[in-house]
Amino acid sequence: MFLMQHISEIDELSAYPSIDTEVLRTFVAIADQGGFTRAGELVNRTQSAVSMQMKRLEEDVLQRQLFQRDGRQVKLTAEGQVLLGYARRILKLHSEVFNTLREPHMVGMVKIGTPDDYVMRFLPGILSRFAQAYPLIQIEVHCNSSEQLLQRQDLDLSIVTREPGSEIGQLLRKERFVWAQAQCFNPNEQVPLPLAMFNSDCFCRRWACNALDASEREYRIAYNSSSLSAIMAVVSAGLAVTAQLESLIPQDMRILGEAEGLPQLPEASIMLLRNLHTPSPITECLAEHIVEGFKL
Repeated sequence: MFLMQHISEIDELSAYPSIDTEVLRTFVAIADQGGFTRAGELVNRTQSAVSMQMKRLEEDVLQRQLFQRDGRQVKLTAEGQVLLGYARRILKLHSEVFNTLREPHMVGMVKIGTPDDYVMRFLPGILSRFAQAYPLIQIEVHCNSSEQLLQRQDLDLSIVTREPGSEIGQLLRKERFVWAQAQCFNPNEQVPLPLAMFNSDCFCRRWACNALDASEREYRIAYNSSSLSAIMAVVSAGLAVTAQLESLIPQDMRILGEAEGLPQLPEASIMLLRNLHTPSPITECLAEHIVEGFKL
């Protein structure tokens, strides 16, 4: 019974026409570049060849209109948008197959260091996508403050937060620091203002304190921890205000500013550092995934 069902599924799949990955690659290039000419340059094909590929895809294979043409500009139809999502996924899986089967040297271990801040916000997606592409690589994650990570020599990659003017390595993203509180908390009722902050070696704590000093706002460090989750638990309970990178603030918290009498805070740079003494294809592949992950 199982064999007959399996054969039936194969027969059903074989009834559909196949789409070559090169055609999908051209289609994605057109969507990204907004035109056939620029897409042709990207995939190393003439405009006429690109047009012929897309005509066959629309008329013979899918029998759906994928493009709306306006002079030289090309936009996707609703059907084209649907295909674009599938095309990106198919090409990604196609790449992962070849990375896994054709690159047997992609086996080993990578040690990365990151502050606790980024573990829950960024790493799950990054590591999940990397594991799908390179399932035989082991990753060892070390959580330390940025200052501690800068002192370590045993890590292949480190993600650190840096002040303006002190950036080193590759920029992942710039973000502003913001004040945040629980929805039920009113900072104006608290004198001095209770803060939940990282330990004293964190420069964001120094920024927050210097900004409050400059604005002559009374405050006290009510809660102190090296763990972001511990700080957020205190703030969520309505016990204190914190200052963190904007992307780390949960949706159930309220971002504060000058309207609440709190001073503006500067931007910080999130940087990726490579250990130049231990370069490898494995490390560089993970670095590429980290760069892409911090864009999301």
